[in-house]
Amino acid sequence: MNRFRISYKYILHFLSAHNTRGFGVHSPFMFQFTRFVLCERHAYYIFESIEILRKSLKRNNRILNIKDFGTGSDRNRTISHITKHSLKPAKEGQLLFRICNYINAQYVLELGTSLGITTAYLGSPSTDIKCVSLEGCPEIAQVARENFEKLELKNIEIVVGNIDFTLKQVLDESTHLDFVFIDANHCFLAVQNYFEQCLSKVHKDTVLVVDDIYWSADMESAWQSIKNHPRVTSTIDLFSMGIVFFNPDLNKKHNKMRY
Repeated sequence: MNRFRISYKYILHFLSAHNTRGFGVHSPFMFQFTRFVLCERHAYYIFESIEILRKSLKRNNRILNIKDFGTGSDRNRTISHITKHSLKPAKEGQLLFRICNYINAQYVLELGTSLGITTAYLGSPSTDIKCVSLEGCPEIAQVARENFEKLELKNIEIVVGNIDFTLKQVLDESTHLDFVFIDANHCFLAVQNYFEQCLSKVHKDTVLVVDDIYWSADMESAWQSIKNHPRVTSTIDLFSMGIVFFNPDLNKKHNKMRY
């Protein structure tokens, strides 16, 4: 990640984006989504528990051996380091919670579990949600399982292994996808492959979110490719992530919003 490039891209985004009060959004669906999801700030009971757990992870100096299928490298990192540098901030995790809650998601798929903080947000809107999360590194997956136990979340399943292979297995066993969060290998071909595979199980009300869409030129290209896909009917670019809709009743429009 090039921090200078990210800063430059953020300035461009800020200058061209609408605020999240819905001004500039003409679709009734998109206006309602903006109002009741992006602008909503109600704190659900689970938020405090997840953030207390996050604080404890920041103090945890247990060393994990990180297996990265994207780069093909292994390295050691403390749980504290991963928590401080790799996890989605509370604001974005809580947005994902609100999306799942708003669309009444029943089947949620996450690509890239990490320590499970974002996964906890995805799985906690309802005990009826089946949340499946794919993680490449066994040691990270084990910490995530421990975190789900602490939060008493029993509806989350972690599938461990190279996502290039495990994704197909999971999709073969699923009937549909209501919500998808792509936060795994940050390269064009990988993201494109994840997206194309998931298309086989999305429906008109599915919401798909791609993380870190300006992380690199490669990720930005992947985001542009997804926006241009014929099955994508509308998108919201929040800079930190991109939200994708498939409802054919929506007018084809790509919205940029500040969040």
